[in-house]
Amino acid sequence: LDQYPALTTGSLFLSWSLLNAVFNVLNKQVFHYFPYPCTMSVIHLAVGVTYCSVCWAFGMPKRVPLSKELMRLLLPVSFCHALGHIMTNISSSTVAVSFTHTVKALEPFFNASASQFLLGQSVPFALWLSLIPVVAGVSLASLTEVSFNWKGFLSAMTSNAAYTYRNIVSKEAMATIDSTNLYAYISLISLFMCIPPALLIEGPSLVKHGLATSVAKVGIRKFVADLIVVGVFYHLYNQVGNNTLERVAPLSHAVGNVLKRVVVIVFSILVFGNRITKQTAVGTTMAIGGVAFYSFAKAKLDEMKQRALLNQKH
Repeated sequence: LDQYPALTTGSLFLSWSLLNAVFNVLNKQVFHYFPYPCTMSVIHLAVGVTYCSVCWAFGMPKRVPLSKELMRLLLPVSFCHALGHIMTNISSSTVAVSFTHTVKALEPFFNASASQFLLGQSVPFALWLSLIPVVAGVSLASLTEVSFNWKGFLSAMTSNAAYTYRNIVSKEAMATIDSTNLYAYISLISLFMCIPPALLIEGPSLVKHGLATSVAKVGIRKFVADLIVVGVFYHLYNQVGNNTLERVAPLSHAVGNVLKRVVVIVFSILVFGNRITKQTAVGTTMAIGGVAFYSFAKAKLDEMKQRALLNQKH
């Protein structure tokens, strides 16, 4: 594979998108008979941690020691990852998967806002203009979405904010640890952070009737198998995503994010046959197109800045 780097990177992009789409479909199917998003978040992470532990046991990869300094860097990243994951699951359990990912197309808007107002980095006016179709598209899709409700919408918006801050604070950690070990530790720490809200919010209902009702609907074997499989796909799509982004330039990163979002939306609509209005379809297309335009423009600006810095050094 090292002899064909373009083929390897392309395969990783395709795998990332397909794994993400399959995870979202399987996850939504489980929510139909097990509507406990906080508990599902714990299960996803628990399966991933088990997977990582087995890989570490066989030295694939070799585990990086967890120092106090690394722990200091990982705690805020893991908190944001845990919050973002729970909020995404709450949204997915409440509204159509396609709508959740349409709202999550607003992530570039949150990134730009964080850069401008939290980090004090000036965002070019052209980039702000490129976000207009994204905001307009999501607004149009929200107004005409058949499955719309405020819980699903606000949960997706909260996940946008959490993942944006996660990306900001994870940069320092990425400079000291490889992507595979980084995501393994994030999964482990996030797991412990997700357990308390799952127990407090959903624990009493699960013990009283939720678990028994879900098992009665599909049987214990299918129930356990579904939870394991969806957890594996959750971990794999995140791990492959991290490995992919580690290999590529900003422009390729932008293409991958847009491709992933499109595949998930289209795949979920085809599988579930969700009824969408023409306005929702137009709004979703506007949002995804706006994300693509913003991502390409930002990647080009980043490349221009890097070239300018290199020219100054020479």
